Amino acid sequence: MEITRELKEKDGDGPKKAKILVVDDELNMRLVLKAMLKKEGYEVTTAADGLEALQVLKEEKIAAVATDLRMPRLDGMGLLARIIQDDPSLPVIILTAHGTVANAVDALKKGAFDYLTKPFEQDELKTVILKAVKTRQLDDHDLSAAADETDPYRIVGESRHMAEIHEIIRKVAPAMTTVLITGETGTGKELIARAIHRQSVRKDQPFIKINCAAIAENLMESELFGYEKGAFTGAVTAKPGKFELAHRGTLFLDEVGEIPRDMQAKLLQAIQDQSFERVGGLKTISVDVRLITATNRNLQQDIREGKFREDLFYRLNVFPIHIPPLRERTEDILPLTEHFLGKFNRKLGRRIERLAPEVRDCLLAYPWPGNIRELEHLTERMVLMADKPLLTMVLVPPEVAQAAAAPGSPAETPGRDILKSHMEETEKQIIARCLEECDGNVTRAAGRLGLSRKGLQLKMIKHHLRKQEE
Repeated sequence: MEITRELKEKDGDGPKKAKILVVDDELNMRLVLKAMLKKEGYEVTTAADGLEALQVLKEEKIAAVATDLRMPRLDGMGLLARIIQDDPSLPVIILTAHGTVANAVDALKKGAFDYLTKPFEQDELKTVILKAVKTRQLDDHDLSAAADETDPYRIVGESRHMAEIHEIIRKVAPAMTTVLITGETGTGKELIARAIHRQSVRKDQPFIKINCAAIAENLMESELFGYEKGAFTGAVTAKPGKFELAHRGTLFLDEVGEIPRDMQAKLLQAIQDQSFERVGGLKTISVDVRLITATNRNLQQDIREGKFREDLFYRLNVFPIHIPPLRERTEDILPLTEHFLGKFNRKLGRRIERLAPEVRDCLLAYPWPGNIRELEHLTERMVLMADKPLLTMVLVPPEVAQAAAAPGSPAETPGRDILKSHMEETEKQIIARCLEECDGNVTRAAGRLGLSRKGLQLKMIKHHLRKQEE
């Protein structure tokens, strides 16, 4: 199919080895979907109902879920509700019969990624799965988890910058003003958008999100505005778009700078008129939508380069909110780390109590190019590897320790000296442990550490470990 091929060409080899969870109480359907998706290069695991699916989600890293609606024990809607509570960024695709399309649309309004009507074309499923996986991968570079299980969208932070953003949210949320959120990848733009929605009068209405970077150019119009039956090959039923689903609620356009230039005029018209036509349709559909957009691009630079329409920019930039990178609000680093410690203690069944002082210094000195998402991943890795209640420098990846101790890092000079000392001690411990595990065989130890034999010997001399060599 052209759409699937276009998406794969755009992403290189496509999202190979992403794991898809197929949930259906019919064995034949599970087997057919599994074979189809494995042929596309995915790993596939299956479950017969929602309860079985939840157990899989606890044990495996899943990129997207495709689930039937009607199942015993826990149905598709129940499964969707649990996934939204536990992992809001995990895409859930609803597979539904013709008679339950209304339920599928309701599921979209409650957070489902998309739905397909049975019987569906294989190429249609492949396209939706590819789009879902790409969205998940893009979301993994942004924030979805500065929160806890009781409030998945609570904002964690104690810096002056975050206090100002809390005040801005308090002021802008009750209004219907259009908001443009800017900031680097991983700073929490979606979290801010959801906070605005949750504090608005529309909080009980749908919050509909679309990641514009995950949508192929020739699918953008149908994603935004929907399509009528027969509008194009594969359009076996009519389908509402994201604007229609967000009626009376909030529409969040993430990575809005990625919208193709020729679609920007149609988006501008829909925003101005609060109305549009579905692809292949003649009827004008009116909506009441509060629009929030976000981007990590410099849209004004894109305007100068002819990539983004100036009139659309001013329509979106009514109320701008900029989220500073984590390196500019270091006061938030330790509160976020403590939050993530609690989260991963619960998730992984651990009891990590605190950070060693040198680890705290390292986290404060590191520049965090990946922002909050990088901090979350690092914390999870340290909790997973720890065998004591105290997290020490042995658990900090060498590249993080090196960057934190490097000249020009946020730490003061004495702090860098301390970090350098701890980094060297950590390296010594790792080498000594590896030599012990290899019974003193330098060649095997060098291979395990990714070093040449000569390189390891030099480090052994540096750390006075030559006595271990046979």
